[in-house]
Amino acid sequence: MSTKIYVGNLPYSVLDAELRDQFAHFGAVASARVMMDRDTGRSKGFGFVEMGDAEQARQAIAGLDGVQVAGRALKVNEARPRV
Repeated sequence: MSTKIYVGNLPYSVLDAELRDQFAHFGAVASARVMMDRDTGRSKGFGFVEMGDAEQARQAIAGLDGVQVAGRALKVNEARPRV
């Protein structure tokens, strides 16, 4: 079962491929997506990563939460289900 991870406080310059690369150090990444503003086309500063293995996802969360990227401390945790 795959685990979806929320990644907040992303620098606005980060793209999907860079987000995928950050998490690939911890295991296989099923998908990585930076959320974009529909009107401006700019990053909203957060994204989601889906990893196929729950243990790798836990390691990624522990390893990347609080890490500085371009002067911003990432907020990484397990994504909550949409309501």
